[in-house]
Amino acid sequence: MPKFPATVFVHPLSTQLGEVTVGEYSSLWPASSIRGDFGPIAIGRGTSIQDACAVHATPFYGVKIGDLVTVGHGAVVHGCIIEDLCVIGMHSTILDGAVIGRGSIVAAGAVVREKTVVPPGSFVVGIPAEVKPGRPGQEDMIRRGAISYAAMAWNYREGKETIRGDELVERMKAIERLLAVG
Repeated sequence: MPKFPATVFVHPLSTQLGEVTVGEYSSLWPASSIRGDFGPIAIGRGTSIQDACAVHATPFYGVKIGDLVTVGHGAVVHGCIIEDLCVIGMHSTILDGAVIGRGSIVAAGAVVREKTVVPPGSFVVGIPAEVKPGRPGQEDMIRRGAISYAAMAWNYREGKETIRGDELVERMKAIERLLAVG
């Protein structure tokens, strides 16, 4: 069973197997499955792997997920690289050897084919995925979303299942300082 820093929130219904590392202030939510049994999986700082996600390495491709990444509910991340400050939309699929460039958003339901390289700051949509230009301010929006999940996870680590708006704002400021982002 992998061991993680004390600042990581691991929901009791999340499963982690094999060679898995997770950075500080990250979170693994209910029914997420992180399988490093075929190869290494490295998850960065302040990253959330949300409900029912599957993250799986292969014998040929490990998985690297950067800092401040949001992997949305039900997404499949398989043998690929996701750089810092990305959003992987709900029920999207990223396949073996793909690289999602920094600051990119993969839309809900998109399928990124094997060995696709997505340039930084892109918006990716469709089946198979089409790469489009991102929007101004996209990285800031991604950063705020990731930090809000890190703040909520902090609450869960303390045994609280809800968070008020003012508490969320204070926790987000603390996370920004601790991760030296902003």
